[in-house]
Amino acid sequence: MSGHITQDWEPVVIRKKAPSAAVKKDEKFVNAARRAGAEIETLKKSTAGTNKAASSSTSLNTRKLDEETEVLAHEKVPTELKKSIMQGRTDKKLTQAQLAQLINEKPQIIQEYESGKAIPNQQIILKLERALGVKLRGKK
Repeated sequence: MSGHITQDWEPVVIRKKAPSAAVKKDEKFVNAARRAGAEIETLKKSTAGTNKAASSSTSLNTRKLDEETEVLAHEKVPTELKKSIMQGRTDKKLTQAQLAQLINEKPQIIQEYESGKAIPNQQIILKLERALGVKLRGKK
């Protein structure tokens, strides 16, 4: 490098960036474009302003579900298990709420098991066996 410095006298032009898509849709921008006489295109989206989901049309999965004939149901508490729980609880002179408290569950769970509405859970059945001192599993 030699010791003398030259200056570049070319003009530097700084421009704003082009407006983004969001700005172009802005009401102020659209009105300014109208005043300037620019062409404005308006498009209606197919489901705009309706209460329909984008995928509300009957799809392949919906048809498969309609054609499905197999009946699927959760396993329920067997009758002998219901009777064993009730018998064990009444032998120990416990209410459903007291039994629930003994096994750290909600009283509703005991009600569901005794009415046969519950989906059998081996952990809960094990807790019931311990609390009542009755064998509830392995009868099948």
